[in-house]
Amino acid sequence: MENIMEPEGTTEGQATNLAQSAASKLSQIGERTKQLGYIQDPVRQKQVILVIVCVALLLDNMLYMVIVPIIPDYLEELQKAADKAEAVVLQTNFTNSTTHKATKGNFDLQIGVLFASKAILQLLVNPLSGTFIDRVGYDIPLFIGLNVMFLSTLTFAFAENYATLFLARSIQGLGSAFADTAGIALIADRYTEEKERSKALGIALAFISFGSLVAPPFGGVLYQFAGKRVPFLILACVCLIDGVLCLTVLKPFSNRERENMPVGTPIYKLMIDPYIAVVAGALTICNIPLAFLEPTIANWMEENMHANQWEIGMTWFPAFFPHVLGVYLTVKLAAKYPHLQWFYGAIGMVFIGASSCTVPACKNFGQLMIPLCGICFGIAFVDTALLPTLGFLVDVRHVSVYGSVYAIADISYCVAYALGPVVAGQIVHDLGFVQLNLGMGLANVLYAPALLLLKNVTKMKPSFSERNMLLEDGPTGLYDTIKMEQREKKRKGLCTTIDENGVETFPQRSYSEEESSGGEYA
Repeated sequence: MENIMEPEGTTEGQATNLAQSAASKLSQIGERTKQLGYIQDPVRQKQVILVIVCVALLLDNMLYMVIVPIIPDYLEELQKAADKAEAVVLQTNFTNSTTHKATKGNFDLQIGVLFASKAILQLLVNPLSGTFIDRVGYDIPLFIGLNVMFLSTLTFAFAENYATLFLARSIQGLGSAFADTAGIALIADRYTEEKERSKALGIALAFISFGSLVAPPFGGVLYQFAGKRVPFLILACVCLIDGVLCLTVLKPFSNRERENMPVGTPIYKLMIDPYIAVVAGALTICNIPLAFLEPTIANWMEENMHANQWEIGMTWFPAFFPHVLGVYLTVKLAAKYPHLQWFYGAIGMVFIGASSCTVPACKNFGQLMIPLCGICFGIAFVDTALLPTLGFLVDVRHVSVYGSVYAIADISYCVAYALGPVVAGQIVHDLGFVQLNLGMGLANVLYAPALLLLKNVTKMKPSFSERNMLLEDGPTGLYDTIKMEQREKKRKGLCTTIDENGVETFPQRSYSEEESSGGEYA
């Protein structure tokens, strides 16, 4: 029995040693991963976070626009295959012809609804995602959004019918509502100085523009030479890498910073703030020309210019360079003259209006590039000037929690891009392409003076009294409650202090810096 028991004891000892060795190795790997993932230097950490957010925004906008050259052709192939199968089954020319005409009439509507479904769902989810971001922080919603976008991209890659494509497009809107809003809010939260914030948001906008403008040629070339799945699989791989980087650097499920953050202002109260409402309206109107021209300009170019397919595919690509130039100029001007942010936005809207009105006058591809570049240049001015202004307005008029306010900005974009694919074609059919562009240009020019309301925004100072008035309730959180109680005692001269002998004293009423500056505007 002893001889028999000895091998068992030896085996147990070896197993214990192996378990200890494996635990030690895992611990070492964990420590190395922790050292690589968590960057102690705040500057480097902000830079890595900016990269993560910019890649997420790039992916979202590439996925939004990459389907433009792919889906119409792919759906047409599916329809032809369905027609052939139906012709074999029915073998009746009358029934076959009737069905084909009905489907052909609904084809453009199907594409428009498919394109708009992302923006529509994103528009519906944004009020909820903004509140969710304010409550749980920025890192968890960003990670959730990247995962949903990854699922959406894979669904696009393997979709083989209209219903699955519609589902993939809608899922993308759900992911964008979390990833886009949380990403922009995270930048505003980490970059607290106005110059740094404007620069960081400008870089993010450049990635948005690059993703939107480079995606159609990227998708078209890969679709033609490698098939439908390849562009989506490439985007899915990049999304997966960005998600792993987000999980490693931000550590969303182990971060406890949210417990020390204040309670954000509800989104419906931010919406009724007149300054935020003006900015939201400007963001919607300035993006309407781009959103309405994207689904209509291809047919107009074919009918009036007899444009080739490569010209239609490259329509918006040259506009990327003036957009980046506009972002760069606005960031530089804002750093030098920060009190003129409203003016940069107004100039951008006038630029958009003038360029939109000149689009119908173009006679060839070269001439058309000029107003399209002008539209993107103006949009860069408006976005780069007004997005940091939203963060500043929240800082001085509300609570410095940015999820809901940038959800409002995302809603503004979604209104334009939800209406564009559905409404623009009908307007062109009923009124004409010229009237569409004149109306969009006039709307931008007429709205520009409304930005005068933002003229004195940079002179505002944080106001506790105004914050409480807008919230319409008492202070929220223990910190706010204690501060408000101390402020009330100081006003009444009842704030006590303890002297060296341990006796409470009632000092003379004095005004703190907060009281002397709070609630006053230059």
